[in-house]
Amino acid sequence: MSTNQSPILEVTGLSVGYKNRTVLRDLSFTCRPGEFISLLGPNGAGKTTLLRTLSRHLSPVAGEIRVQGRPLSQLSAMDLARTMAVVLTDKIAPPMFSVFEFVALGRYPHTDYLGRLGSQDQVAVSSSLAAVHALELAERAFVDLSDGERQKVLMARALAQAPRMLLLDEPTMHLDLKHRVEVMAILRDLCRSQGITVIASLHDVDVAAKVSDQVALIRDGGLMAWGAPEAVLSGDSVTTLYEFDKARFNRDLGGIELKSAGDHGRAFVVGGMGSGALVYRILAKKGFALATGVVHGNDLDWYVARSLGADCVAVEPMATINGAATQQALELMDGCDLVIDSGFPVGPANQANVDLLQGALDRGLPLLSLRQGVPPGLRVNGESAPRHCADATALIACLETFACCRSFSPHTEEA
Repeated sequence: MSTNQSPILEVTGLSVGYKNRTVLRDLSFTCRPGEFISLLGPNGAGKTTLLRTLSRHLSPVAGEIRVQGRPLSQLSAMDLARTMAVVLTDKIAPPMFSVFEFVALGRYPHTDYLGRLGSQDQVAVSSSLAAVHALELAERAFVDLSDGERQKVLMARALAQAPRMLLLDEPTMHLDLKHRVEVMAILRDLCRSQGITVIASLHDVDVAAKVSDQVALIRDGGLMAWGAPEAVLSGDSVTTLYEFDKARFNRDLGGIELKSAGDHGRAFVVGGMGSGALVYRILAKKGFALATGVVHGNDLDWYVARSLGADCVAVEPMATINGAATQQALELMDGCDLVIDSGFPVGPANQANVDLLQGALDRGLPLLSLRQGVPPGLRVNGESAPRHCADATALIACLETFACCRSFSPHTEEA
């Protein structure tokens, strides 16, 4: 895909709708060969209506659509079918068709008046099935396929048209994880290997961020944003797009984190070097409000903690943790109900975090530890010692106990 290539699709001042109702107004954007474009937005935003208008299933309310420089309205049905293929969410269950026969229906723009398949058409059907990793399904009955297999076959039928553009409405809907990954990988590869432009409505922001060249954020009757996902998708933009309250998208991690309700208490995690990420997510899942420190600004723990809404004490990347940061973390700890040692590796840059563990013991706060053994410099005794958790499962059991009774006597036995 090159930005120097002529556009394959140009949309100018487009308004779309149906039954005398305008759904989206004044859309303008350009798509180039080989681009993967994701349409993102809440249910009912107008993504499907836009796709149906681009594919000429619906007439525009206003504006212009040009395909390879020609007005969409002036293309013949056959010219349109040779240029654009569409996979919508309509249920299809053709009786008495094998998969090969069903995919062969996509060759109609290239066959004669009677629809007879020549040798080139036979090769094209097989190649289309191979492109979606479904050649082994060729002799199966279409009605006997699983949802994931059907979706791949529908894509193969579209590819049999030999189009330059592929429009798909929620191509991963109702699919399990394996088939969702397969379908998205296939679509991405079609862009890269065949130069096909893919325009797909999606609900998975994290997937769109990883596969898209351009994303369109659609809500409130218009185009909220258009551009590269690296520029358009941020925590704030995704929160606005979907009106998130209990979650946040993290562009650096490429995923969505669910925030905690915070109704089971407040936990301070002494983390660092990626050791705290799993602990943060466990605490959020179990309903604990989060605080953490001291971590470095480029640490995985820093990214995850901020996405989960944690109060986070951080220092500059690679910096040695100083007394001011330690004091700030101790002040945060004073407002917490328990402290968790994530088992962070101890080195010169973060030796001061051992002081935080000591601070928890000195304050009489319950201290749960995922560390095997005691870190150098931590003073323990029979009355003041961490409770060791062998793994995440053991930690969860301790947290559930704490959430029920809000108090227990720490001891050194392994949970």
